[in-house]
Amino acid sequence: MAQDHDHDSGHGPAHHQSGAHDHGPSHGSGQSHGHGGSHDHTHMDFSQMLPMLVQEAELFSPAYLQAAEWLRGQRPDPRLIVDAGSGPGVISGLLAEKFPGARVVAVDGAETLLAEARARAGRLGFADRFSTIEAELSEGVGDLEYPADLLWASRSLHHVGDQRAALTGFVRSLAPGGTLALLEGGLPTRFLPRDTGIGRPGLEARIDAVHDEWFTRMRAELPGSVAETEDWPALLNAVGLRHTATRTFLLDLPAPVSDEARAFVVTALTRRREGLAEGLDAEDLAALDRLLDPDDKAGVHHRSDVFILTAMTVYVGVKPE
Repeated sequence: MAQDHDHDSGHGPAHHQSGAHDHGPSHGSGQSHGHGGSHDHTHMDFSQMLPMLVQEAELFSPAYLQAAEWLRGQRPDPRLIVDAGSGPGVISGLLAEKFPGARVVAVDGAETLLAEARARAGRLGFADRFSTIEAELSEGVGDLEYPADLLWASRSLHHVGDQRAALTGFVRSLAPGGTLALLEGGLPTRFLPRDTGIGRPGLEARIDAVHDEWFTRMRAELPGSVAETEDWPALLNAVGLRHTATRTFLLDLPAPVSDEARAFVVTALTRRREGLAEGLDAEDLAALDRLLDPDDKAGVHHRSDVFILTAMTVYVGVKPE
């Protein structure tokens, strides 16, 4: 499925990753980047989501490039890289850039997003070593020509009901000695100071709490949902990998932000306002409405103190030879 960048914690309505996407109500962190799972695509309009997914992935690219550079130290010479839950292929392109000798395969359940990934590869000049597979991650990554040396799954696993089974499928697609890089968790994204001068201080923390409740419900309602403690190193071990490393990458876009960053903040907060409204009280909804009002000088369209700060955590496991 498409990657969804979740909301700041990396799961959620607002955020999608590899391509950077998340299909949740409160998207907005780099986490939303990328998700392939077993969502019912009939309830998502990917043509509408596409601009947001690309916007987010491109904005969060500095952190993804740091992660790719770190992975190059872990796995310097992969022949085949799989981007599992690739979305529109923004991260696929970064992986192709960092690993110029590798073939890259983008896997997602949404053909609309894969078509964008192929067009992107053509524009950026790596189409000759790029291909796509339409597959739901709950069923693995489809038929590869040969096993993958590096499999990247960024905020896509949490869209699959049975995450352990999906990881087992990933491991089957890895070559002996192959590396799995799993981006999940991290920290919620922050855009505003604790006290914005509108409503009660601590608005974003309260939004996060409502988002976490939403995320729990979303996971429980996925087809074949299995409750799993989010101990990712233990889960990698459980599916036969050796957990070899964990590292967190910071995205820090301080105030004053660029026009592109400001536009993303507006998009992310709008999605949270729309997706989490039932869980927020009237005062917080009124504060969000003011913050999102383009005519309000205290809103995010005009404020000088808007920023983007988040942290994304990558867990690495290696398949025994």
